[in-house]
Amino acid sequence: MTPGTTVYWRPGCLYCIKLRTRLRLARIPYRKVNIWRDPDAAAFVRSVADGNETVPTVVVGDRPAMVNPSLRRVRDALCGA
Repeated sequence: MTPGTTVYWRPGCLYCIKLRTRLRLARIPYRKVNIWRDPDAAAFVRSVADGNETVPTVVVGDRPAMVNPSLRRVRDALCGA
């Protein structure tokens, strides 16, 4: 069973667009959360990004959040590496 993957993003973020496109091309399912529409999500991102709203921030299952990860880093988290 693949753990759930959540991508925290915001409109206009080119890094978010790039990662989300790569995830889709790699056929990695994920849930996206717009931090500009979800204050709790924005607070979570700030809590793991030194007080900044740095996106994309990705959570895979119960692993620690990854701030602006590469596709490889997300894949490694999915594989348990």
